[in-house]
Amino acid sequence: MSHSIKFWAVVPAAGVGKRMNADRPKQYLELAGKTVIEHTLLRLLNADVFAAIAVAISEEDPYWPELEVSAHEKIITASGGKERADSVLSALKSIRAIASDTDWVLVHDAARPCITATDIQHLIASLVNDEVGGILALSSHDTLKNVQGDSIVGTLDRRHIWRALTPQMFRYDLLRNALETAEGNQAITDEASALELQGLQPKIVEGRPDNIKITRPEDLALAQFYMEHQHD
Repeated sequence: MSHSIKFWAVVPAAGVGKRMNADRPKQYLELAGKTVIEHTLLRLLNADVFAAIAVAISEEDPYWPELEVSAHEKIITASGGKERADSVLSALKSIRAIASDTDWVLVHDAARPCITATDIQHLIASLVNDEVGGILALSSHDTLKNVQGDSIVGTLDRRHIWRALTPQMFRYDLLRNALETAEGNQAITDEASALELQGLQPKIVEGRPDNIKITRPEDLALAQFYMEHQHD
């Protein structure tokens, strides 16, 4: 590995979080004295591996400029897009002048504030010499049903099923090309799916189960519980 390879973080944060039924996007809800996105970004900054963190923010977002972290020297604000992939692409373009094609980009959800430095370092160590890259994920312990309407039509083999987490880590040029090629494709729900469409096979790196995503109101209490009990 060349010593000149850099690591960049990208955080798509232009979403509105409809499932929270709140008066603001979920990344701005309060969690243990700060907003969700502040916790997330501070975790990424404290991992001490990133040259910079590009955060994609909706242009009508009144909350972001009020946060102290938005002015941090390692934080770059990019324009958010309509879909997640648009925001990630915009963030990638915002670092185009300072990133190399072979640098690594770790894309992380704004609403995953419990990410730990150990998971980030584990992901990097596992993938840094890989041709493609990969993602943090969790194997499924639940029995999974294939359903049509409200009826079960089959049971999936859970040995082959993993839940995708973030960060998802890919080379700058590979990720940008995959997202540009897949632009407008509704099947792109995460970065790995864009790479998969290119015929590539990203790796799975087992992550921690406390790396939860805030999607519903009760997740805030769970995230606070995890934060209080984490020792990285």
